[in-house]
Amino acid sequence: MIEFDEVSYGYGGGPLLADVSLRLAAGSFHFLTGPSGAGKTTLLKLCYGELIASQGRVGLFGEDARSLGRDDIAMVRRRIGVVHQDCQFLDHLTVAENIGLPLTVSGRTATEEDLGELIHWVGLDGQRQSRPPELSGGERQRAALARAVVMSPDVILADEPTGNVDWDMSLRLLKLLVELNRMGKTVMIATHDLNLIRTAKQQVQARVLRIASHRVQLAGADL
Repeated sequence: MIEFDEVSYGYGGGPLLADVSLRLAAGSFHFLTGPSGAGKTTLLKLCYGELIASQGRVGLFGEDARSLGRDDIAMVRRRIGVVHQDCQFLDHLTVAENIGLPLTVSGRTATEEDLGELIHWVGLDGQRQSRPPELSGGERQRAALARAVVMSPDVILADEPTGNVDWDMSLRLLKLLVELNRMGKTVMIATHDLNLIRTAKQQVQARVLRIASHRVQLAGADL
């Protein structure tokens, strides 16, 4: 689904990522870890075409990301749901309207029943008509996850989804992501929380990738 072949990327002061080769296969579950500033968010942005590799090839569903035009990238992003580290919402819309926004933008509509099932799945029935400023941190993250999957994407990328919530909410978010993977979705979570990774590996077969010295390495059993 998403493939990196000797990919490098930098912001002008030398490469942040260098010679990265990896493959996110259909239905796989990955963690991406490494210290702050190592390039986790950058790698995720390369995965959904927000950034284009300085060198090497990023394949998105069989297409070279470098050759994709704006409309092509927009179509690719319908197949990739992203939960950003700092999730942003439109404060004048309700939670339900924010979650359904990707459908509205794409010209599609969701039935009230389908949207209600999704809202129920993330446990936000009571906040459906609330505005984003009224939500707690955990509620915002669950709303962000619902918005990321409302288009039924093939791949879900989550950037530090548990960074601003307590452990109980972290486990709740992890449970939802594991459920998505069991439904056949490819999942990659960027996180520095090793306890979250250890807990997840008891529930799902997860591959752990670590960014170190600008390269992506398969982490060993020391986690």
